[in-house]
Amino acid sequence: MNLLRKMRGDGAELPPRSPWAAILATALVATLIVAAFALLTQRLDIILLLGTFAASSLIVFAYPDSLFAQPRNVIVGHLIGVLAGLVLIKYCGTIWWSQALAVGVTIGTMKITRTVHPPACSNPLIIFSLKSSPGWSFLLFPTLTGAIVIVLIALVYHNLRREARWPKYWY
Repeated sequence: MNLLRKMRGDGAELPPRSPWAAILATALVATLIVAAFALLTQRLDIILLLGTFAASSLIVFAYPDSLFAQPRNVIVGHLIGVLAGLVLIKYCGTIWWSQALAVGVTIGTMKITRTVHPPACSNPLIIFSLKSSPGWSFLLFPTLTGAIVIVLIALVYHNLRREARWPKYWY
């Protein structure tokens, strides 16, 4: 019975909606980032777009004060997720449990290093879903490059648009 009562939640009110200008600005900057990555991927024939960058954009631009939105978390979290996927696929193959283990290793490593970035938990699954196993260069392109671009754009965007400083911390 106690468990069922707890499952009803606290009954708290919904958080307030963000101002319309902030909603539109966040949607626009995320659209532009993904569009630029997609265009460059198509034109340069180099993968620069990870699906997780869309979720990273939501966190970084809509919730900039969150610990998940800090540069260290964005960059290192993405690197950890891709590295875990690359290592597990190389040494264990594409068997079902290696995919699950790659996600677990990603989460555990991000928690240990205090670099939790939820979108990056999907990066190992992206590695496993690619038609051919990517090489170690996938850490540089698109992972590190894309994460740094998101952080650099956020650095300018937030410090021009808000009174508060961004980021809260670097390392």
